[in-house]
Amino acid sequence: MNLSRKWWAWLAAVAILVAGGLGIWSWQQKNNAPEYKTGKVEKGAITASVSASGTLSPVVQVQVGSQVSGQLRDVLVDFNSEVKQGQLIAHIDPQTFETRVQQAQADVDASRAQVMTQQANIAAARAAQAKAEVDLAEAKRDLDRKQQLVDKGFISGAERDKAQATFNSATEQVNTARAQASVAAAGLRNAEAVVKQREAALAQAKIDLGRTEIRAPVNGVVIKRSVERGQTVAASLQAPELFVIAENLTDMQVDASIDESEIGRIRIGQKSTFTVDAFPGRSYEGTVKQIRKAAQNVSNVVTYTVVISAANPSRELLPGMTANVRIVTDTRSDVLKVVNAALRFRPAGASNDRPAAAQPEAPSNGQAGGQMKAMRERLEKELQLDDSQKAKLDTIFAGMREKFMSLRDAPEGDRQKTAERNRSDMRAQIMEMLNPEQKKKYEQIIAEGADRRGGSGARGRIYVLDEKKQPKPIEVRLGLSDGTTTEVISQDVKEGMDVITGTVQAQQQDGARPRQPAGPRLF
Repeated sequence: MNLSRKWWAWLAAVAILVAGGLGIWSWQQKNNAPEYKTGKVEKGAITASVSASGTLSPVVQVQVGSQVSGQLRDVLVDFNSEVKQGQLIAHIDPQTFETRVQQAQADVDASRAQVMTQQANIAAARAAQAKAEVDLAEAKRDLDRKQQLVDKGFISGAERDKAQATFNSATEQVNTARAQASVAAAGLRNAEAVVKQREAALAQAKIDLGRTEIRAPVNGVVIKRSVERGQTVAASLQAPELFVIAENLTDMQVDASIDESEIGRIRIGQKSTFTVDAFPGRSYEGTVKQIRKAAQNVSNVVTYTVVISAANPSRELLPGMTANVRIVTDTRSDVLKVVNAALRFRPAGASNDRPAAAQPEAPSNGQAGGQMKAMRERLEKELQLDDSQKAKLDTIFAGMREKFMSLRDAPEGDRQKTAERNRSDMRAQIMEMLNPEQKKKYEQIIAEGADRRGGSGARGRIYVLDEKKQPKPIEVRLGLSDGTTTEVISQDVKEGMDVITGTVQAQQQDGARPRQPAGPRLF
């Protein structure tokens, strides 16, 4: 009996220990279970944009220089001076140039006197020619009379021969007089040419004298003055910069540098906003006016300059200010969207593969093949490719498939630019094999793809809590992103649905707010 009681007591103690252990284990499991933070799926408008920095400058600014060298005698304007077109703003000492004008004027007067001398020589030559012609006529008459007398036997032949010699001498004198008259006429023409040459030199001297007066070429405001009174300017090789005049400070522009991976989303006429450090909290509006095709390569970073026009009626925006620009590239309304944290969340033990929302997608072999097959079918149908073009297209896609596959081994920070470079190479190769009509259609296809970039082709994953309060994945397609929220497209996602954005426990262990990585890369 005593043995039976001891056995039951021992069994009860074991049961109590087991129950206690189970209770402790259950309590620990309950406490160790993560608590999730959630956010709502919202419906509304979303705007995609490109951010960049740039510099404010006047729409038209003119560098005023000097075409002549000399010492500045007067500087008549200063910084911020308003000037009118043609207004005298500086004066170079004109003494040297006045002397040159006087010398050139004297040369002109001397050459004109030489013209008068030549005209007198011509008159003298013509008089000598007339006298020689008169003498020739008289010798001719004398020769004719003596020939008649010789024929009648009144005089000897010697008298006739003497008259003949006189006639011949008179003839040569006429020829000499005519030659001298021609020489005098040529001398007159030369003197007249010298006059024109000296007059041109005089005109040039007067122009140089006029250039000693530096005048404003446009109406505007002096935003830079580089010289002082008494300074000597030298214009031997190029015109030195004296002033910079902004034509109209009420119309400004921002020269923004856009990365090559974003330039394809920029279009002329797109709206933009920008801020400047001088006026924090204030925003200014602008419009994309020009996309310059000249690339800037700095430390292997390629950017393009986008010119954004901006009104400045109050003239508070000043040239040279740094502008933080945001260009709106697309806007959609009434779409479902989630915060980007929901697209980045991964529960413990989940696969580490990151969808397109977290990093530039390096497509798998099946994905790359499927995408290129679909693209090939579309190009073949819409562009009506012939057999030769189809073969070239297959060769291009084969080479591109290897490049896209290699993205998975590339550093994460370089995948986006490498992917964009691969696409550009592929488009360039395809364009080379097309005829002009096909090129136009292909450009339309490229434009459609650029408008959807970052949208319909990218995929992501969000998590919701199931009945057991455990994370349940939902695959979604991604649309536009504004850097904070992203459009999601899926039949399983409804407005107001709770999606997991993080864990409370992880935040408490870190002792700080978790770092928010950049938004998803959209294609």
